[in-house]
Amino acid sequence: MTDLEAALRRVVRGEVGFDTTSRALTTMDASNYRRVPLGVVAPRDADDVAAVLEVCREHAVPVVARGGGTSIAGQATGTGVVLDFTRHMNRLVGIDPEARTAVVQPGVVLDRLQDAAAPHGLRFGPDPSTHSRCTLGGMIGNNSCGSHSVAWGTTADSVRELSVLTARGRRLRLGREWSGAPEGLRGLVDGELARLRTGFPDLPRRISGYALDALLPERGADVARSFCGSEGTLGVLTEAVVGLVESPRARALAVLGYADEAGAAEAAAGLLPLGPLTVEGMAVDLVPSTEGLPRGGAWLFVETGGDTEAEARTRAEAVVRAADVVDALVVTDPGGQRTLWRIREDASGTATRMPDGSEAWPGWEDCAVPPVRLGGYLRDFRRLLTAHGLRGTPYGHFGDGCIHVRIDFDLLSADGVARFRRFSQELADVVVAHGGSLSGEHGDGQARAELLPRMYGAETVALFERAKAVWDPDDLLNPGMLVRPAPLDANLRFSVLPREPVDVEFGYPSDGGDFSAAVRRCVGVAKCRTTSVSGAGVMCPSFRATGEEAHSTRGRARLLHEMLAGELVTDGWRSTEVRDALDLCLSCKGCRSDCPVEVDMATYKAEFLHHHYAGRRRPAAHYAMGWLPVWLRWTARTRTAPVVNALASVRPLAAVAKRLGGIAREREVPRLAGETFSRWWRRRGGRPAEGGDLVVLWPDTFTEHLSPSVGRAAVRVLEAAGLRVALPPTLRGRAVVGDGTSRSPLALLTARRGQVCCGLTYVSTGQLDRARAVMRRTLDLMAPVLETSAPVVVLEPSCAAALRTDLPELLHDDPRAARLSARVLTFAEALERHAPDWAPPEVNLPAVGQTHCHQHAVLGDAADRRLRESAGLTGELSGGCCGLAGNFGFEAGHYEVSVACAEDQLLPAVREAPDGAVVLADGFSCRTQLEQLAGVRGRHLAEVLAERLD
Repeated sequence: MTDLEAALRRVVRGEVGFDTTSRALTTMDASNYRRVPLGVVAPRDADDVAAVLEVCREHAVPVVARGGGTSIAGQATGTGVVLDFTRHMNRLVGIDPEARTAVVQPGVVLDRLQDAAAPHGLRFGPDPSTHSRCTLGGMIGNNSCGSHSVAWGTTADSVRELSVLTARGRRLRLGREWSGAPEGLRGLVDGELARLRTGFPDLPRRISGYALDALLPERGADVARSFCGSEGTLGVLTEAVVGLVESPRARALAVLGYADEAGAAEAAAGLLPLGPLTVEGMAVDLVPSTEGLPRGGAWLFVETGGDTEAEARTRAEAVVRAADVVDALVVTDPGGQRTLWRIREDASGTATRMPDGSEAWPGWEDCAVPPVRLGGYLRDFRRLLTAHGLRGTPYGHFGDGCIHVRIDFDLLSADGVARFRRFSQELADVVVAHGGSLSGEHGDGQARAELLPRMYGAETVALFERAKAVWDPDDLLNPGMLVRPAPLDANLRFSVLPREPVDVEFGYPSDGGDFSAAVRRCVGVAKCRTTSVSGAGVMCPSFRATGEEAHSTRGRARLLHEMLAGELVTDGWRSTEVRDALDLCLSCKGCRSDCPVEVDMATYKAEFLHHHYAGRRRPAAHYAMGWLPVWLRWTARTRTAPVVNALASVRPLAAVAKRLGGIAREREVPRLAGETFSRWWRRRGGRPAEGGDLVVLWPDTFTEHLSPSVGRAAVRVLEAAGLRVALPPTLRGRAVVGDGTSRSPLALLTARRGQVCCGLTYVSTGQLDRARAVMRRTLDLMAPVLETSAPVVVLEPSCAAALRTDLPELLHDDPRAARLSARVLTFAEALERHAPDWAPPEVNLPAVGQTHCHQHAVLGDAADRRLRESAGLTGELSGGCCGLAGNFGFEAGHYEVSVACAEDQLLPAVREAPDGAVVLADGFSCRTQLEQLAGVRGRHLAEVLAERLD
């Protein structure tokens, strides 16, 4: 233990982390930069903060305050001690509806404040797209804005009083009329009044530098306002009083279509006199699908408010009439508005990939110019991009002249970094020429502070240095930010990554086969750190259960980054830090769809486990549950399911078996079916009926051995819809498609018996060699099917997802894998595509349950929604993950997290279900979790429909 760590542990009541994991999780924010801290402290209160500052001052160690870590300019990273306010100092202290103020601690997430203010008809005005995970402390530090700034301004406009600790331990209460000003600040300002009155651009989004002009007497000498945007360099915030605004009772959203972004930009300023709440812009490059949007190559999202829906709509329609548009759409339905806003909010992540899949990065994320000059600025910006051979797609707050853009800088090579530097210098000059600010929302950080002399001149920047010295004479707080900055091309986070591709098992087709590129996908926007699920969203259930950064998708990606870097995490694939962080990953694949850049942590986990345990003994659960298909087939062949069930019902024997198998003692062992699905199929006759299209029904491990009733129900429904149902062959060689066996004497003599398997259990436990062998055997068995046009219907969503994604990505060198992947259909998709005229039986009941996480992430549930609607099953299924997630919830040590995940969405939805509601759960894990935790029987949609066929 170092002297610094020991000293901190003696005086701090919160957590002190100098371990590898704690440090690795805070090496980066959402920027291009990386710094390795000495340690991380999660203070419990202001006294803890004061103690940390005193110890660090004695040891001459810098201190960096950190909130949600979503800063895009590098200011939330540092080489000293990082203060993490999200762990404990995250309370909403109180709301005063009469005064329209709230008292908050720096670690409170913005959405928590919004949720608390909403019942009073109030809200906090600024709302960055990261509102579900950014903190008020970070917003004050960066003077954040958001999409509603045209109506309610920046964070500085909403700050009333700030409680601040200086580096030397003084407790200040900052406010207007010099309230709380440190000694020497007033004298500094009084000597520079002329410069402060003339040296700062007058525009709504001027965030760069220190806001010293807020200290002018005619502006109320507002010390709290001048502190906003100081990026943790002047003092450490411990509490804030912020103003709230009245939230419109009704809103309407006008989406205006333009031919291109320049047209949208030039139109934005002209809409401001109409008093909109937002004027946001984005181009088609950032939209995965234009479905639901009006025609055009770029759009303005203009929100209006009113006391009634009609009033809001009238104002939106006035906006449409005033705008010269290609096409327009006005939406008043709150759900429809949320869907459209998600397109805009996800742009910050979507923009990190160009349309061709190449990488793009921040760095010039939020320059701002006067709104009336935005069109001209964008044209100059485009010309500069072309001159440097770069690409980027602007979007952002067009009404405020603030543009976000990710650019395809090459930050991996020396030449690329040099071009990044030249471009940055030239673009700074373009911004200044248009009367703009280098930062319009996210702060300067390391990305732009070096260029501040181009905007303000050397003398004003020298004044910034003097102001910093007044507040922090020892340069203890976030040194290298804003004043005396590090070069903008130093400390790049990519410089430590290996230059040659890492030898891996999966194909990573979207990343050119490069595991490092896959890990680089995580840019730190931290959507995985949200504490509530929106709609059918899933990501990230383990973070919502634990609240720990290490158990978020971003945290795990950071650890993998450090593993590849080899500087902090030094033992590569053998790293226990990475293994422990991945241990609570449910492999739900939610991040594959919910993360704006489609980080696929389930695949990364499987990859890591494969290498981590190569040549070593694995945990018992990997053998017990990873090899589950083998054990279940053996039981079926020996017809010993009744014996196994009887032994499992004897508690002492079950306890021993669970201990040996690495299974949580709290879990009940699921009962095996007395008759497998395939055996029922053979007893039934084993041949497809005559009639319509042939479909091959996949006998997955769970349907085959644990829930054959689902398979039997699916057969009934598919045949009722006029389809010919078949099972895959079980003999390699010349086999008859669809009879589940083969009666060819030659085949019986020359072929080996087998059973198809998607390999899911081997993949999820990282046994990738075994998974490949199983998959190749499956492809051999499926060869006759692949010679036909028959689709493959998979009832278990996790198995369907494995066949859709894991199969072609793990066997990327086998063309048969892609062919089988393309054939996979869900139960609802098969009915919709191959029996389009069939009408399902009427159920006419409310439905509750949860969309399977793999279905949400990989397969999509649109066909299921339509099928439920046709059958009269009303209501929406919840999002999230059931928490059992295959082997995860059965493994020893995972039970509490598994239950917490179920309590997040699934169990509350079932408890609140109306009488007579159908509990839908297409996944075996979901049904098992419901039965074991709630005593409720969930049913596959096929079972519900089959029951009504009678």
